[in-house]
Amino acid sequence: MMSLAPLGDQVRAYIQPASIEHNLGWLQRHLGQFGTRPAPKIWAVIKADAYGHSTAAVLTGLAQADGIAVLTLEQAYVCRFLGWHKPILVMDALLTANELRDPVLSPLHLTVNNPYQLTELEKGPAPSPPYVWLRYRGSLNHAGFEHTEYGAAHTRLQRLLQAGHLAGLGHLQHYANADDPAQLHLERQLFSQVFAPRVGPRCTENSASLLLDPGFASDTDWVRSGIMLYGISPLSGSNGPSLGLEPAMTLEAPLLAVQHLRAGQAIGYGNSFQAKHAMRVGLIRCGYADGYPRNIAQNCPVLVNNRPSRIVGRVSMDTITVDLNAHPEASAGTMVTLWGTKQLPIELIAQSAATIPAQLCSGLTARVPRVSTGSGRCGDRLEPRRPPHEG
Repeated sequence: MMSLAPLGDQVRAYIQPASIEHNLGWLQRHLGQFGTRPAPKIWAVIKADAYGHSTAAVLTGLAQADGIAVLTLEQAYVCRFLGWHKPILVMDALLTANELRDPVLSPLHLTVNNPYQLTELEKGPAPSPPYVWLRYRGSLNHAGFEHTEYGAAHTRLQRLLQAGHLAGLGHLQHYANADDPAQLHLERQLFSQVFAPRVGPRCTENSASLLLDPGFASDTDWVRSGIMLYGISPLSGSNGPSLGLEPAMTLEAPLLAVQHLRAGQAIGYGNSFQAKHAMRVGLIRCGYADGYPRNIAQNCPVLVNNRPSRIVGRVSMDTITVDLNAHPEASAGTMVTLWGTKQLPIELIAQSAATIPAQLCSGLTARVPRVSTGSGRCGDRLEPRRPPHEG
């Protein structure tokens, strides 16, 4: 026999802005323990729609951050639309001279990664000049200027600064190996050699380096933190709750149905699981089309009524199957926790899927509504509001 859940039940991600506020406060106190100078300012990174948590849901929790960092110009407009008035760092946008003149973006900070951006900045002053961060390519070798190009790029920006066309000029580095102490030390030596002869504030540290060796941040002016603010550890072998952080996302889905298997019966595509004895199996309304990893290891844990259970069989597009033998009370409609509590941290699920937590939370699809515990349902698509003079 099979019992069915009510129509309309679906997987959902619950977002806790209060947990984000807690994690930001934890980081601020953490940074305040080192050095004699004031603690560095914090860029709260909200790329990829706040790592899948929904920009609209997290901004209230980040109210005490000194600024937020986004990837694109469109994301900056969304944040202004939502009422963010503090600085915004746009990290990877090829802004034109006309876009830089839009006062809606101010106060704007801009990462300069390539010669095109230099040329656009040199086309003329903006009414509200941006603050520019020149990026050193470093060992990551993604965006930015290598050491042989850095000096010339810095000289061009210095001319703009002296002419009053920039609000400020700083140096920025992105680590390739922030979770490896030896490699991190080498990377810091490299950019210190590049930055040493040049004045200006520095922005170098990320979540992993702030946890691995936070003392270095006392000599910087700004740090960037993303994944840690969502209660997730960037370091292998640890999880957010073990560090004192609070998970900001809990992924839950209802049982769609309960199946009864006889000994020897299989379930799921490829019949990868076969019952050794009579058992109850729950079908969860969630699958890889929602962003749950298909390659999850057998016996990966879930929580049914806050008690442990395990995945059996293969994750399909719309369904996950779990062992309910120890849960006789579970029935269609019972909610199952898939990740995001102290008992079931997302880091554990990522390990079972041979990936990283950031891929899991940012990989949730549009089928999964984000529900803010502070301000109701979030996750609706927000279109940037441009001023009337912009096309």
